[in-house]
Amino acid sequence: MRFRLTKEFSFEMAHALLGYDGPCKNIHGHSYKLFVTIVGEPDDDLRSCKYGMVMDFTDLKKIVNDFIITEFDHALVINENMSFDNSLLHTKLIEVPYQPTCENLLADFACRIKKQLPESVMLFSLKMYETATSFAEWFKDDNTEL
Repeated sequence: MRFRLTKEFSFEMAHALLGYDGPCKNIHGHSYKLFVTIVGEPDDDLRSCKYGMVMDFTDLKKIVNDFIITEFDHALVINENMSFDNSLLHTKLIEVPYQPTCENLLADFACRIKKQLPESVMLFSLKMYETATSFAEWFKDDNTEL
């Protein structure tokens, strides 16, 4: 039997959209909610401390915290082509090679998480709320190249 497990994460992040024609061209922040869903078969080794688990939630939490939350929480994320003088703010600045939209952030996060998962577990989906009423979703089945 295969099961899907989901863990929820929260973090604060600011961004600005390069060349955007609306107010999101300005630096602004969000309280993000990220839902990470994995899929796999439970461990069937009776001698294993992980018997009956697809993956220990603690292990999934460590991966997401280490490779996403720690880096992006309370950071300003901008496109690397955006000119920004950080010497005045001394902020946690992350320059990325893409427009830091909810969609592109999820694509980046999917790559980071997938690389860290055990072979027996697949990343099934990501869902991230940028506001209380707006979110983007990434599904493995829609992205076979990853």
